[in-house]
Amino acid sequence: MTRLDISLPDSLKSFVDEQVTSRGYETVSAYIQSLIREDWERQEIEAKLLEALGDEPSEMSEADWEGLRKQVAGAGLSRGA
Repeated sequence: MTRLDISLPDSLKSFVDEQVTSRGYETVSAYIQSLIREDWERQEIEAKLLEALGDEPSEMSEADWEGLRKQVAGAGLSRGA
């Protein structure tokens, strides 16, 4: 495993220490690894979602909105339901 040294202001160091204690991490290293892993996974999910979208997103037309309204109404999810 590679070692990485970082510098933090006192306020951030205090925050990290509190998170390690309150969230049940064994070490600061375990907490930081968890944060990095979560960020990595989030970026992978975002990339897959963007790939699934294909083209650049476009604004929804009135017909798009009407279709969604019909789907919601048909599912019993309309306002007041």
